[in-house]
Amino acid sequence: MLKGFKNFVMRGDIVTVAVGLIIALALSTLIKAFTDFVINPIIARAQGGHSMGLGWQLGRAGNKSTYLDLGSFLSAAVYFLIFMAVVYFLIVVPYKHVQARRGMVVFAEPGPLKTCPACLSEDLPVAAVKCLHCGSDQPPAAAAAGGAAPAGR
Repeated sequence: MLKGFKNFVMRGDIVTVAVGLIIALALSTLIKAFTDFVINPIIARAQGGHSMGLGWQLGRAGNKSTYLDLGSFLSAAVYFLIFMAVVYFLIVVPYKHVQARRGMVVFAEPGPLKTCPACLSEDLPVAAVKCLHCGSDQPPAAAAAGGAAPAGR
């Protein structure tokens, strides 16, 4: 029983996911500190005076539970954008490069699409012979190529 558990834990993809999560948590902490201690003070300063931050007091003055804090929301949006950019440029792009060197295509752009003449669904691959949605037969790929929609829609 323990040998099977050891084999499960030591699989390459499990270890890769664990390392990825640890890196993501570390980056998350770093980016959270940046937004809390750099972005938030800049946003709070934009409000001016002795305000609790960028926002409006909806109830009694000084009551944090009735303060509409737009600064915290903007900080969270900046945090999200920075975190996603870091994940993309430090994890996804290198991963795509390594997998390409191994002959594997990951995160590929979707191929060209066509529209089903029967149900008008617009997400069918050009090579499809049956519609995913209504099951109708599709014209051959050469005939559908003229009406194919661009892939970057």
